[in-house]
Formats: sequence, C-alpha cells, structure tokens
Amino acid sequence: MSERIVVVGAAVLDAGRLLAARRSAPPELAGRWELPGGKAEPGETPEQALVRELREELGVEAETLARVPGEWPLRPPYVLQVWTARLLPVSGAPSPLQDHDALRWLTPEELWDVNWLDQDVPAVREVVAWWGEGGSPSPTRGAGLR
Repeated sequence: MSERIVVVGAAVLDAGRLLAARRSAPPELAGRWELPGGKAEPGETPEQALVRELREELGVEAETLARVPGEWPLRPPYVLQVWTARLLPVSGAPSPLQDHDALRWLTPEELWDVNWLDQDVPAVREVVAWWGEGGSPSPTRGAGLR
C-alpha cells in the first residue's frame, strides 16, 4: 500500500464568515471554489504546511487553531485534512496570489452560493457542523456558521 499524502485545507473563520478561494488553475478546476491550502511537503507537519500555503497563496500570516474532525479522500494517494485558522493582525487582508483569482468571505446565508470543488463539499459541511457546535477555540466562535 502506498503512503498517503496529506493536503491541508484552511477553514479561516472570522466574525461568523468563512474564507473561500476561487481556483484559477489547473484548467479543469478553474472557476470552482475551495478552502485555501495545499500539499504538505516532506518533513513538514500539516500545521506547518497550512501556514506556508496561506503565506504563498494569499500573502497572509496565520496560525492554526484546531483540526476539524474527519479526513476526505482525494485522488490517490491524497487525503484532505482541514484545520481552523486565524489570520494574524500583521497580515492585512488576504489576496489571491497563487492558483486563485478571487477570494470571498461567506456568511452562513451565502455559504452554498459558490460552486465548491466536489471534494471540498463534505469538508465544508463538517466545518459548518463543527463550528456550530463550538468546536473552534477561535475568539469569534460565538458568531457561528449554521
């Protein structure tokens, strides 16, 4: 059995909103929305990978808060794991720098207005359920995403 490769996704939550990123590449994924993130490099923890990916893709500094329960299969050997994260105040606003052409902060009412990548849908549902149960230690937890 081959070793699995972890792809990390960031559930960046702020004031009851979830950050979504629209893919610009590769062509087969362009125009679809996802939780920002990417592959963990060899020797990198998933948390380190998430911080690095947010810096590369969105130009922000962030810290991971907690892993969202669950793991979602992607094409073998990849699996998606999601962490809640918060942007650090020194970051400023995120910008779509790499592999994305737009970002959107989604309120609970807008959450399903975007065309999520198929593989992100179950992860987003779990984030919403977990967030609604107060699973994140984020200071904005009370705002909820139901």
